Amino acid sequence: MAVNWLAVLRLVPWTEVIANAPKVAESAKKLWTTVSRPSAPPAQVKAVTQLPTEGNSVATLRAEVSSLQAAVAELHAQMLASSELIKALAEQNTQLVARIEKNRRRVLWLAGVVGVTVVLWLATIWR
Repeated sequence: MAVNWLAVLRLVPWTEVIANAPKVAESAKKLWTTVSRPSAPPAQVKAVTQLPTEGNSVATLRAEVSSLQAAVAELHAQMLASSELIKALAEQNTQLVARIEKNRRRVLWLAGVVGVTVVLWLATIWR
């Protein structure tokens, strides 16, 4: 199973992921600022359903409008929560990419040190 993960990780275009990480974080910040801004009251929507012909039609319509306003408020709260999550994930992605890049540099440095050590060791053996 570890081989499958290694194959998947090798297929990831890491250079593109690293290059696009700041763009993803910036887009998430823009989304968060757009969504978290207080919005204007929703525009009035024409009713598609038939209007009740009963005497309490105004009360029925008010109840329906009230329930729709509650649904809109709930959806707005869910949108805020989702955009906050996206922002947090984008920030984590940026940190992860920075750590991966740091580890890549360390591995290259370590490979250079190991290469020099092997060359020096071989040079002492062949003398």
